[in-house]
Amino acid sequence: MADSTEETKEWVLDPETEYRFELDPDTTLAIKIIRGSAEVFGAELSEGVTHLFGSECKAAVYTWQGCTLQIRRPSTEYVSDETPMAAYMNLHLAFEQMRVRALQSTYDDPVHADEVAGVPDGPPRVLVLGPENAGKTTACKILMNYAVRTGQGWTLMFVSVDPSEGGWTVPGTVSACPMKMPIPTQSPANPLGSTVTSAPTALSSGALLPLVYWYGHAEVRQNPLLMDRLIRNLGENVNSRHLGDSLGNCSGVIIDTPSSFATGIAAAPSDKKYALVKACVDAFQTHSLILMTVNVILIIGHEKLNVEMQRIFGASMSVVKVPKSGGVVDLDHAYRERVHGYQIHHYMYGTHFSPPPGLVAAGTSGDESVDASDARLSPVSTAVGFDDLAIYRIGGESIAPSSALPIGATRAVSELQPVQVDPGARGSGLLNAVLALLAPLHPDENERYDEEVLDLAVSAFLVVTAVDMSNRKLTILMPGPGPVAGRTAIVGSFEWQDQ
Repeated sequence: MADSTEETKEWVLDPETEYRFELDPDTTLAIKIIRGSAEVFGAELSEGVTHLFGSECKAAVYTWQGCTLQIRRPSTEYVSDETPMAAYMNLHLAFEQMRVRALQSTYDDPVHADEVAGVPDGPPRVLVLGPENAGKTTACKILMNYAVRTGQGWTLMFVSVDPSEGGWTVPGTVSACPMKMPIPTQSPANPLGSTVTSAPTALSSGALLPLVYWYGHAEVRQNPLLMDRLIRNLGENVNSRHLGDSLGNCSGVIIDTPSSFATGIAAAPSDKKYALVKACVDAFQTHSLILMTVNVILIIGHEKLNVEMQRIFGASMSVVKVPKSGGVVDLDHAYRERVHGYQIHHYMYGTHFSPPPGLVAAGTSGDESVDASDARLSPVSTAVGFDDLAIYRIGGESIAPSSALPIGATRAVSELQPVQVDPGARGSGLLNAVLALLAPLHPDENERYDEEVLDLAVSAFLVVTAVDMSNRKLTILMPGPGPVAGRTAIVGSFEWQDQ
């Protein structure tokens, strides 16, 4: 390492090493590749362009062949040559074989047996499991980015069933999105890229149109029955899409899961402990001309879980364990809470990073090229009447575990029962609440059913910023203009205040 100024440093990275950094709150890091090539979680960085990172981002710049980086304003930084990237590259090559084989089968092109030895049948449908702070989402991003960078036109389906992650929108969701472009990493506020509602449509990332369902909580254990149902809704939609899209089907699916899937449901019988893992396997399974089923379970750094999955699924699919990266940071509850705030703020207001001192902002005159880090949005604040918007809470105000109920007693409200919320009632809990605005109900009333709201996708997210009891109105913040009257929304446990 050689210092050039107090604000700028240079790091010379040897082949197959990575520069790791962790940012403090309210700081921005600038990285520029002077020589060579490098990537962040599989997404290649452009040489000669300054890339900005913010919102307490924690990431790593990896190089296969060596490079020189110019760094401005780092917080915590170091270089390591102990990485799991070779293992991820081997997985990518194996999955690429599976994609090619599946595409050949689609066109009845025979494949020689010696070309497919040891590779599972069908396109890669990968379920990623691991404990907390294992790097599961990072592993998914690396495998996705390597696939789309091959130039073969693959459109992989990225499925996130981790409600604490945020996915493409806000925390509390489960979602799926076909990916044709690499997933950038600049901030934990948009870990999987931006949607058309949270980025200017001129940006390539603005083309993302995920299918989103609202779970409403950060913890899976809060309502596992609802999580099971939403997983099956996602699986049904993904399978239906792939039945009519042979290239998308051959590209494969990668499913990111929360850490609670790895630990199983506490105090559950042995055959029910990994019920949500089995729900994922069952949900993403269908039969057509090409077999579509989860055929690989990827375990990140958990020996016991690897043994358990081998015992349960080893006879029907490949269970592969890869090491946990030494660069994974243990994230505490306070950090996760701040990231949830960043994600909701990003959804409403977009992203803007102030460049470090001495660096010109994007779009201004100067001799330095800075990547697009200014994608600010203008949300809309509007007032709606209490009766204009039907708001539901799934399972009532709170759900006590069955073990906490008196002997012989049953719940008055089930975990899957939508309970309408009266905004005018004392303690409604709507002030600062995040609402999921649902797609319209079925136009034919004869086709509607009591739990229909559980199966409706989300069209937008709202935040209640004020409750006017005297005039019976809610003031809501929306990402853009649009009709709200007559619509249905669901409230969960997330709250956010605009600061």
